[in-house]
Amino acid sequence: MSVDSCQLSVIKDEKGSKIQLLTIDNGLRTLLHFGLFMNSSKKEETMRALIGIVLILLVGCTLAEVKVEVMSERTALENQVLGTYNALDKEMLLVASVRGVDSRGRIQTPPKHSQEHQDAVTAMQVLSFHADDLQAFKQLGWAGENYQGLVEMFPMEKAHIPESLKDFSERFKPEEFNYVVSQINASREIVMHRVVDMNENLSEENMPEIRRIFGKLNTENALPGEKIQKSAGTWTVKK
Repeated sequence: MSVDSCQLSVIKDEKGSKIQLLTIDNGLRTLLHFGLFMNSSKKEETMRALIGIVLILLVGCTLAEVKVEVMSERTALENQVLGTYNALDKEMLLVASVRGVDSRGRIQTPPKHSQEHQDAVTAMQVLSFHADDLQAFKQLGWAGENYQGLVEMFPMEKAHIPESLKDFSERFKPEEFNYVVSQINASREIVMHRVVDMNENLSEENMPEIRRIFGKLNTENALPGEKIQKSAGTWTVKK
């Protein structure tokens, strides 16, 4: 086997381990799946077999071209949550682009969805509407991303404000600042609950983990200089 590159994923969960090997040969992708299921009594034997299969799979791949990625069950859940969020974001864009009439001038009837779905799309629209304000709040140090997926408010300090944000800082009063942040957090709550509703393998019992995942994604997307909260509860400034 001669390939341009290989990407190996070892996915672990409570049932065992699965191996995925993605090979790219002249732009063609081939994905191979292998499964190893083990109990605690055979863990050592299984790991030896796992290593053997890895070595076999890597034949033909130059070491410098091999990318090994170990994914845990938590990472798989993070990907699931992110995929659901992106689906809601896409739905929001589709709703915003739907025309009232078709090319023949006939009135179009919008597709029917559950009230929960409509509320989630509306929440996504609210988040999009306030995105620029939130970014400015975080740049000013007035707000930060906590580890539970919500926005934390800080005192509205107005010293040492960048020239580009002076007009913005003078325009926003405490009442309006509190209102915008409360709208953002309320919308995030709706979205997080909708993510649970859209996945059959999730329930309200998973909400603490869902909050943690959203908190992690938000802190990862934070810009240098913005306040973020660590999982231990302490706050820091992103480098």
